[in-house]
Amino acid sequence: MMSRTAEIKVTVDLDNDNLPTRIEWQATEGKGNGPVPCQSLMLSLWDAESKTTAAIDLWTTDTTVDDINLHFYQIFHKMADTYQRATKNADVAQLIHEFGDSFGKTLGLKSL
Repeated sequence: MMSRTAEIKVTVDLDNDNLPTRIEWQATEGKGNGPVPCQSLMLSLWDAESKTTAAIDLWTTDTTVDDINLHFYQIFHKMADTYQRATKNADVAQLIHEFGDSFGKTLGLKSL
């Protein structure tokens, strides 16, 4: 099999206070053509050598608290799924899902 390189690009427009006003992303292996807008993103990068996580967390100035709450709710469940795929540890993945459910219940989010 021949190896290949994929690219993910994030573009952020900033206001005079350096706050994001627009976020767009695109991937060479993504659906459709051109950049796709989004209101927030959380990117975590693991450095195995230093055993640390670098993170980029951005949201646009018009992102609502309700949107952030739903974003986090969905991230917790996505993290659980990713954790299970990466570790095959269904018990801990279930704990993460349960935390996500508790988080959503505390905020009064409706089940999706």
